[in-house]
Parts: sequence; structure tokens; C-alpha cells
Amino acid sequence: MSDTEIGYIDYSTLNVDKNATYDSLRDRVVLITGAGQAIGRGYAHYFSAQGAIPVIADINGENAEKVKQEIEEKQGKAMAIEVDVADEQSNIDMVDKILAQYGRLDVLINNAAIFSQITMAPFWELPVDEWKRAVDVNVNGAFLCSRAAVHPMIEAKWGRIINVSSGTMMMGRPNYLHYITTKAAMIGMSRSMAREVGPYGITVNTFWPGVMQTEVERPSVPREMFKTMTATQALPRQATIHDLAKAMIFLCSDEAAYITGQGMIVDGGQNFI
Repeated sequence: MSDTEIGYIDYSTLNVDKNATYDSLRDRVVLITGAGQAIGRGYAHYFSAQGAIPVIADINGENAEKVKQEIEEKQGKAMAIEVDVADEQSNIDMVDKILAQYGRLDVLINNAAIFSQITMAPFWELPVDEWKRAVDVNVNGAFLCSRAAVHPMIEAKWGRIINVSSGTMMMGRPNYLHYITTKAAMIGMSRSMAREVGPYGITVNTFWPGVMQTEVERPSVPREMFKTMTATQALPRQATIHDLAKAMIFLCSDEAAYITGQGMIVDGGQNFI
């Protein structure tokens, strides 16, 4: 199976339609956490192609800057910010920088998460410090970032918040209790948020991506495991960035204005609800 077939993102050949599919996203400022690599990086490219301005937020500032440069080389606009989503002040400072630069913040995608390097083991063997760090980044990070970002949306009476979960959460996959638990938390968080901010014209939804390999090494998930997981899907192939990003930009557009508190599963039919 080739790298293309298993869903690797090749940014040297990534062709994103330059003709905006959703005009409502043009000039929108889209904050994407964890966008310095992997799927978040792909989202940034796709939003730029829609005429939006992606803010590439990542704990690795160098990676964020590289993605910004990739977008600018394609004549897009972007902003790079180094942020620790688990730190309250870091989130506040990030939003302040965005507002100082653009005067608005329209979309938040809580994509940052600890996953690729986590320990895979029965829950009674998981390091407690790793459990706490997963909760701190994957749950508290989404809360703190949303808390900082929602104010300009409330003022504008328009906004989109997407909390990224995972298709693995639906399966109750063993030996990943810290990751599965934190991604399940995104559902309850999104539903409560949706009730609270709905009167301000803000929608909040959960996005559940399926199996996809990226440029990020995942020692706990060998390539053969990806093939096995893919074989259980109704559509037996791995997701590509095109599959995920096109669904994501729809949820953030005006066309999805009446969808809130919901979960969108984009996993090729691995899970049904």
C-alpha cells in the first residue's frame, strides 16, 4: 500500500481548490490549535483556500511559522502563534494578539491534543502524570481556549466552535483510556456550550475524524494496525486530508448555521450512531 493510499499528507503536492466553495468563510479569522503539523496543518491550508485567514496556533512556534510560510507561498494570508493551550494566560495572550492584528475572531477549532506519543497500556499501568497531562491539554485546553475566544464571537453575534473528538472514542478502544476519556469529554462540552452560546448566533459542534496517517510518527500505532482498522470500515480506505477538511469547512460555514450541539463523524463508516 502506497503512502498516498494510506492518507499521508504531502504538502509539496497538496492541491486545494482555489475557488472558494463557501463564500461565507472569506475573510473569516479561523483559529486552529495544534495546526503546526498533521491534520491541523491540512485544515489551515484548506481554510486559506476558502479565502479565510487561518491562525496557526501550536506549542511548537517554529512549526507554526513554517505552516504560515507554506500558506503565504500560495498567496494566502495566515498568522502563526506559539501557545500552550493548557495555560490560561497563554490562551488569553493569543486571543489578544489575534484581535490586535485583525479585530475579529470568527472560528475556533480545538484541535490540539496529546496522542501520538502517549503510552498504550491497560489503565492500571498508565502513568498518572501522563493521565493528568492528557486531561490538561485535551480537555482543559479546549475549555480555556474556548473561554478566551468566545468573547469576540459574542460581540459579533456570530461564531463557530468545533471541538475535535475521535472516532476511536466510539469503539472504546482498549489501552487508550486517557485519550478515549478526554475525547469523550468533547461531546458533553460541546452540547453544554451550544446551549449557552446559541442565543448569540454561535454554533458549537464536535468533529470525529477517522483513521488517517500523517507525517507525525506514532510509535504506539504501527502501520499494520492502520490497515487492520481500515478493513473494518464500510469504505475500506484511510481518510485523506481532503475528506476531513471539506467536512470541517462545511461545519464552519453559513450553510451549517442551523447545526449545533451535534457530532459529525467522518470515518468511512467505521462507526454508526
